[in-house]
Amino acid sequence: MRPAPDHRPALLLAMGPGVPERLLTDAHRDRLAALTRTDPHLVAHDLTAPDARVAAALADAELLLTCWGATPLTPEVLDRAPRLKAVVHAAGSVKHHITDACWDRGLRVTSAASANALPVAEYTLAAILFAGKRVLGSAQRYAELRADHTWLVESAPWGNYRRTVGLVGASRIGRRVIDLLSPFDIEVLLYDPYVDVAPPGVELVTDLDDLCARSTVVSVHAPQLPSTRHMIGASQLAAMPDGATLINTSRGSLIDEQALLPHLVSGRLHATLDVTDPELPPPDSPLYTLPNVLLTPHVAGSLGNELHRMTDQALDEIARYVHGEPFTEEVLVDDLTRSA
Repeated sequence: MRPAPDHRPALLLAMGPGVPERLLTDAHRDRLAALTRTDPHLVAHDLTAPDARVAAALADAELLLTCWGATPLTPEVLDRAPRLKAVVHAAGSVKHHITDACWDRGLRVTSAASANALPVAEYTLAAILFAGKRVLGSAQRYAELRADHTWLVESAPWGNYRRTVGLVGASRIGRRVIDLLSPFDIEVLLYDPYVDVAPPGVELVTDLDDLCARSTVVSVHAPQLPSTRHMIGASQLAAMPDGATLINTSRGSLIDEQALLPHLVSGRLHATLDVTDPELPPPDSPLYTLPNVLLTPHVAGSLGNELHRMTDQALDEIARYVHGEPFTEEVLVDDLTRSA
């Protein structure tokens, strides 16, 4: 008797070296193997390389599971994948590897951007609350003094009660931040030229300088686009009140760092920067040593066990595809003109 035909779609993993080991647990690999016809241990690090096993798997693949370091899906690569119908990206932005050729071919694309948005929003919430309590400065001062001190006097301007936080961009992350701020006694302003109606409890501001002038914390959540380069520049920084904090978890290019540095060096403004321009500041950058700057190495997004949240979302999308259901996080080509 012939075995029953296997109707599971063929899937190939395509991502950079070292990524699968951090992204996939044994349980994830088992689930992937149950949903699809795949070798969960075969990973295409380079879809253009002359590897017979990868070439055969790519030729048969109906699905690609991608993550960081995936090969751009150029026309040449797609010519070697005649059965490909969908790309499931277990990370955020798909702009690195999804090309115009993918849309021309009618491929469906989904990403785990919403899963990746949560840790960034959590980092931002912590940065906002710590900024209001002046945690960085008070910790440094405490380490210097190592003695009793009249903290109540020094802390008179501190606190988070009825502070005003200005959010730049109603992206997935920006909206997550709005949700996380809802239990707190904090006034939230939002600037986003693509938003006509603000979420409940949020004031929509149509002028970015006005938002900066009214906020004790400004947090940037806009996408990196040609139109957003240096959107926080000299005018916006000058508008921020003395002692205000600028938070950036988006992309370094959104802030004019040359305009920002004098405000930081003088101590007039504070900053929490998870991203910079360039991504790695030069060794002599004052950002490393300024007492009013918290500089972190792009760790706000998913890392450690948070990667498994993105994997879970990606596998949920694969399950929907297998069962003939629509993706819940489908990426549309028109969305990419104003998203990361």
